[in-house]
Amino acid sequence: MPTRPRILIVTPEVTYLPEGISPGAEDYSAKAGGLADVSAALISALYDLSCDVHVAIPDYRSIYHGNDEPRHHREVEKIRRRLHEERIHFAVDRVFLYKDGVYSGYSDKDLKVSLAFQREVINNIIPRVNPDIIHCNDWMTGLIPAMARRYEIPCLFTIHNIHTMTSTLATIEDRGIDAAAFWHWLYFKHPPVNYEESRNTNRVDFLVSGVFSAHYVNTVSPTFLREIVENRHPFVEPDLRRELTHKWEAECATGILNAPEPEFNPAVDEMVQFNYGPKNHRAKKKQNKICLQETVGLEINPDAPMFFWPSRLDPVQKGCQLLAETMYDIISRYWDTGIQIVSVADGAYLKHFHDIVDFHGLHQRISICGFNEQLSHQAFAASDFIFMPSSFEPCGLPQMIGGIYGSLPIVFDTGGLHDTVRQLDADHSTGNGFLFNVHDAKGLNWAVDRAMDFFRLDADEKEQQIRRIMTESVLEFNHSRCAESYIKLYEKMLQRPFLV
Repeated sequence: MPTRPRILIVTPEVTYLPEGISPGAEDYSAKAGGLADVSAALISALYDLSCDVHVAIPDYRSIYHGNDEPRHHREVEKIRRRLHEERIHFAVDRVFLYKDGVYSGYSDKDLKVSLAFQREVINNIIPRVNPDIIHCNDWMTGLIPAMARRYEIPCLFTIHNIHTMTSTLATIEDRGIDAAAFWHWLYFKHPPVNYEESRNTNRVDFLVSGVFSAHYVNTVSPTFLREIVENRHPFVEPDLRRELTHKWEAECATGILNAPEPEFNPAVDEMVQFNYGPKNHRAKKKQNKICLQETVGLEINPDAPMFFWPSRLDPVQKGCQLLAETMYDIISRYWDTGIQIVSVADGAYLKHFHDIVDFHGLHQRISICGFNEQLSHQAFAASDFIFMPSSFEPCGLPQMIGGIYGSLPIVFDTGGLHDTVRQLDADHSTGNGFLFNVHDAKGLNWAVDRAMDFFRLDADEKEQQIRRIMTESVLEFNHSRCAESYIKLYEKMLQRPFLV
C-alpha cells in the first residue's frame, strides 16, 4: 500500500495546534491576525483526517500562553530531542525569542524575522522532514517556493493578504540563505541580467516571488482572485496582478474559502453567557442581549435591534468611515425602535467613534469598546446584525460567524463577502444577509434599511428565517469543507490520491 504523502505547512503564525499532534501542543499560540486562525484550522482538519501533516513555525517566546519561560525552554527542548518523531518543527533564532508579537510594525525587524524563519526552514526543516508537498503562507515564506522549484518539490503558495517586503540577494545570503542555488526562480523588481549584476542592487519581492515560483497559488476566496486578475483593485501592485494573472491563465490558481473555528458556535461557545442553537435562539438571544447591555452600559432593552461591529477599525479596508458618517443618522432615524450599536474592536477610528458618541451624548445607544475576545463572542450572541462594509476583503470570517450565531451580516459586495453572503429574500426563504454595491454612506444606509425591514417582520416569520440561516451556515462554513478543498488541490499537484 502506498504511503500517505507528507505535507509540510509553513506558517509564520498559528492560533493553536490540535491536541495530540505533539506534547504540549495545546499551549502553542502565536497570532497576529486571521492567518493564524486559518493555519490552525487547516492543520487541525488535516490531522483529524489522519494526514501525515507537519508544521514549521518560528520559535517565538510568545508562542506559549502565559509566557512561562522555564516551562517554555523545558518543553521546547523536549520536543527538539524528539523532532524525528514529532510533527512540530521550530525554526530557532534569537530574533524570535525576544519578540512580544509576530510582527513588530518595523519593516527592518520583520524582514530579519522573515529571513531567519526561511533560513531555518530551507536549511534544516525541509531536509529533515523530506516532504512530498510544501504549503507556504504569505510573504514571510515567499522565498521557499523558489527553493522548492529548484529541488522539484511541489509547492502551494497561499495569499492571505497583499502585504509584501523586498530585499537584495546580498542581504538574503548574508542571513544564511544560499539563494544562488535558486535565484533565477525569484522575482526581481527589474528583470535580472545575471546573478552578479542583480546581487547588490536589484531587490527581490517576497510575495510576488512566492506567486512566481510556486507550482500552484491560491487566494482565500474565489472572487478576490478574480477581482485581482480583472484589475478591480488599484492598490494591488502591477507585478502581483501580472503574476497572478499568469497563474490564472495557466490554470494554476484558485480560491479556497476559509472557515471559522469550531469554537464559534453558540451552542458550545464557552464565552457566551447563554448557549443556544437554531431552535431556541429567539429567547436566548434576548438573554444574551441583556447581559451585553449590562456589561457595556447600554439601555436595557431585550427587544432593541442591535448592530455589532466586529472588525478592526481600519478605514483603508474595513469601511469604518462609512459607519462614522452614518452612525448618528442611523440612530436618529430608528430611535423609536431602541436601536443600539456595539463596536468591539481596535484601530485608527476608535477615538473617532468615541468622539461621535460623546458629542451627541449617545452612550446608552452606542458602546465603543476596544477589542476583547470574550466581549466579542458575547456580542455575536447578543446582536441581530453584523456590520462588515469592507472596500475589499480577501475572505473575511465575521460574516460567516454572524450567520452561525443568527446575527445577519451587512456587507459591501466584494471579495470573500460576495462569496459568502447572499441577499436575504424572506418570501422565498433564500439568502443570509444584506449586500450593497456602492461603497459609500448611502449604500450602507440602504443596507441598514433592508435589515430593519427584516427586523420588523412578524416574529414567527423572522424566527423561521434565522433558524434556517443558522442551520445552513454551520453546514456551509466549516473546516471539513475547507480541508477537503485543499486535499483536492494537493492531489492535483501530486497527481495521486492524498488519502490512501
